[in-house]
Order: sequence, then structure tokens, then C-alpha cells
Amino acid sequence: MRVQISVVLMVQNEEENLARCLESVQRIADEIVIIDGFSTDKTEEIAKKYNARFIQHKFEGHIEQRNISMQEATYDYLLVLDADEALSEELKVSILEAKENWQYDAYTCNRLSSYAGHWIRHGGWYPDTKLRLADRRKITWEGRNPHDEGFPRKGATVKHLKGDLMHHTYFSIRDHYERAYKYSEIMAKAGLDRGKKFSWTKLLLSPPFKFIKMYFIQRGFLDGFYGFLLAMVSSYSTFLKYALMRVIEKEGMKGPAKTHEKNRTNG
Repeated sequence: MRVQISVVLMVQNEEENLARCLESVQRIADEIVIIDGFSTDKTEEIAKKYNARFIQHKFEGHIEQRNISMQEATYDYLLVLDADEALSEELKVSILEAKENWQYDAYTCNRLSSYAGHWIRHGGWYPDTKLRLADRRKITWEGRNPHDEGFPRKGATVKHLKGDLMHHTYFSIRDHYERAYKYSEIMAKAGLDRGKKFSWTKLLLSPPFKFIKMYFIQRGFLDGFYGFLLAMVSSYSTFLKYALMRVIEKEGMKGPAKTHEKNRTNG
């Protein structure tokens, strides 16, 4: 069965990434739906160059925004992407084959991420399997902010596609460092909202364990200097999450994290 595919994205201030993403889906998309959290850069201008349906909606959370984008799609068959992702040539072929002969409820693929311009294949970053192509009636979109994730419903059939989803993540170490605070604050608040409590044990032990796991157990050392940096900043981010839980729990914290980076929604 041949199907029509809606490519859906949620974005905010993504002028550096969006064109690359949209260019990669031109042969696949029967429509492109973008939910925008009121960007202040050229995001809307770029989206309209690719004939995307551009809908502005106040950003209420990654999972919430993602679900809105999926609901706005015309077709039930969705390709769900972030603006900093693009399809490899092999993945394009795999998706086109699935589109021409749709046989499963959902399809997964591997995601390959770059860090400061270097592709990372260890440290838990690869294969980083994601469910991104699916019949929306057969999946749910959940997770914990800021990390949203697709899951097949009970009884849904799933196939893994050949090819990689190319994830152009942190552009520099500074970019990672600055976004670490923002994401750590979101995770700290989400944890407290779920009833979790601050723990001195986790504050003291989780950061070094994070480094040991990524760098040694998951062989991040095979990615050289950048594998080391990635493990170090990830360990720092873990420390921030628990430290911020303590601050919010005892003193309260209002408003978004204040860093020099732009308010971006991808994860």
C-alpha cells in the first residue's frame, strides 16, 4: 500500500538548521507541518521557502509541542523530525521504499550525532535507535521533558530501517556547556513534579558514575578527545540536575534558565 506522509517538526529559532532538514525530506514529504514557539530569527522565512505549513503556538514543553505538531498533520503517516536532524541518503531510500509499500505500523532508525563537528559513535550516543516514521494511530509520544520519544502501542508491528538520521547537535563545547544548564533545570523541575526528592547520595555519586559509564563502560574513549569532553560535560549536566533540584526544593526558582544561548527546542 502506498501512503502519503506528513513531515512534522517543532521548532524555535532554528535558522541555522532548518533548511538542511527540510531539504533532506523533499522527495518524501507530501506536506510539511511546523509548530513554532514564536521564533525571533529567520525560521519562518526559511520554512515558507519550502512550502511548509507554519503554525505558531506558545512553547509549553517538548512533549506537548510535539503532540500538537502530530495532531495538526493532514495524513496519518508521519515522519517526525527535529530541526537539527537530516536524513542520510541511505535512510531516504529506506523511507521511500516504506512509503511505496507500507507494511508495518512503525519504523525505527539509528541516529548518528555530531559533537563540535565530530561524529560520535560510542559513549552511548550510537546507534541511539529512534522511532520516527509511523502511523500516528499506532504510537504514543511520551518521555520526560526535554526528551520526547515515540513508542509503539500494544500490538503494533515495527521494522528497523537502513540508514542513519544525521543529528547535528552541539556546535561547540560552549554550546553544550550553556545548554546543559537549561536542560538540567527542565529535568530537575520535571523530576520534582513527578514527586522525586533531592538526594545527597545522587548529587555526589551520579556525576562521576555518568562519566565512568560514558567514557569507560560505553567506550567513549574510542572517540578520542571529543569523547572525553562529551563525558565530562554530561557528568557536569548530571551534577547540575541534582543541584538545581536542591535549589528549587529549598528556595524555589522562577522563570527559564538564563544563559547566552538561544531558546531552542531540539534535544
